[in-house]
Amino acid sequence: MEDSLLMSIGDVAAQAGLRPSALRYYESMALIRPARRVNGRRLYDESVFEALAIIRLAQDAGFTIAEVKKLLNGFDRATPASARWHSLAVKKHSEMVRRIEDAQRMKLLLEKLMTCRCETLGQCVRPRLIQLDRGARRAS
Repeated sequence: MEDSLLMSIGDVAAQAGLRPSALRYYESMALIRPARRVNGRRLYDESVFEALAIIRLAQDAGFTIAEVKKLLNGFDRATPASARWHSLAVKKHSEMVRRIEDAQRMKLLLEKLMTCRCETLGQCVRPRLIQLDRGARRAS
C-alpha cells in the first residue's frame, strides 16, 4: 500500500470524531488491527474506518467493549455476521428489557419524591422500613 493512503492517528481520530487515545485503546483491545509503524508513528489505512463504524454500531446498540471484542474476535472465522449479531443481541435485548423496567420503577419513585411533603428524610423512609420489617417477619 502506498504511503500516501496511510493516515496518522491524529487524522484518523479527527475524521472519526474520536480522540487518538481511543484508537490506541481499541488497538490494545484488539478491536482494530495494529497500525503500521513508520519512524515510530502509527499510520492507518482506510480500512480502519469500517472497523470503527462496526465498533460504533455495536456501542450504539448498547454493547460493552468486551462484547464488541467477542463480536469481532470471539467467533469462528466462518461464522457469518448475522449469527454473531443474533447471538449477542438476544442476551443484550433481555438485559435492556430489565434495565428499562428498572428505569420505569426509578421514574415512578422520582415522581413520588417530587411530591414529597416530609419534614425530615427519616419520615420519607419510614414507610419503606415498615414494609421491609413486615417482609422480614413473613420470611422468618
